[in-house]
Amino acid sequence: MSANRYISEPTQNQVRQRAKFLCEYCHASEQWQYVSFTVDHIIPLAKGGANSIDNLALACFHCNRQKSDKLKAFDEQSLSEVILFNPRTDIWQEHFIWSTDTLRVIGLTPTGRATVAVLAFNRARVLNIRAADRETGRHPHQMTQFK
Repeated sequence: MSANRYISEPTQNQVRQRAKFLCEYCHASEQWQYVSFTVDHIIPLAKGGANSIDNLALACFHCNRQKSDKLKAFDEQSLSEVILFNPRTDIWQEHFIWSTDTLRVIGLTPTGRATVAVLAFNRARVLNIRAADRETGRHPHQMTQFK
């Protein structure tokens, strides 16, 4: 029998507040989106993950869909398969930086590069959103950062 996929509303609210309403992967702000972000199982239930707060992360629709049940991805630079970024155990700033124009997320480590690639952090649509957000002062880089 599979684990229960239901996550209570209080737990979802706790995840949102802990994430400061930012996607814990690409740092998009939920506040400016048309669709509410989802609470992602970092380790999918199908792969032994749990509904515990330590296995949950706030994810925008795109990151959640791209991540799916993936735990690993290939890093082209190191030519190795690596574990994807885990918002509960990894520090965002150790794996990613913003480009000088703040439009692109750049992976610094094999984990960062593989996560940027597999979750498509720098797809055309999000670059346009980030440019507009930068102009209005609501770019993720301009907002409070978190672990």
